[in-house]
Amino acid sequence: MSKIGLFYGTQTGKTEAIASMIQEQLGKDVVDIHEILDVTVDDFADYQNLIIGAPTWNVGELSSDWEDFFPNLDEIDFKGKTVAYFGVGDQTGYPDSFMDAIGILEEKISALGGKTVGAWPTDGYDFNESRGVRDGKFIGLALDEDNQGDLTESRITTWSSQIKQAFGI
Repeated sequence: MSKIGLFYGTQTGKTEAIASMIQEQLGKDVVDIHEILDVTVDDFADYQNLIIGAPTWNVGELSSDWEDFFPNLDEIDFKGKTVAYFGVGDQTGYPDSFMDAIGILEEKISALGGKTVGAWPTDGYDFNESRGVRDGKFIGLALDEDNQGDLTESRITTWSSQIKQAFGI
């Protein structure tokens, strides 16, 4: 079985904690975690299956670590790679840009050949707009630690089962 590369950025540590929870669900022997601050474009080459994690920062922006790495995505060959996304945001404080960061990253990575998996229902969330929604669903797991932290664990468990199927593990 091939390993999964989980690449995340974080501002406050919440996305890092979620990355660890996802690794626990999928298996520590299956998922290698990489903080985007510490990687090079070559680190992506080792994986056919990727998980990309990002918080939405300020009003619909990438966190500074993802913003710094973003231009480097053009140097990565995503063709043939399967990519799942998870995001952390605040649907109450930022209802017009909830989960925008994963939408920004997914737009870029899918344009570069990555195949997106892991869509997540928008039911149970209260927001107005999101760049992270396609065809009525989030493009990946949407987590709101500020307002729905009590749902995080069950959402990760359900989404991880879905990702196992998509990645064939």
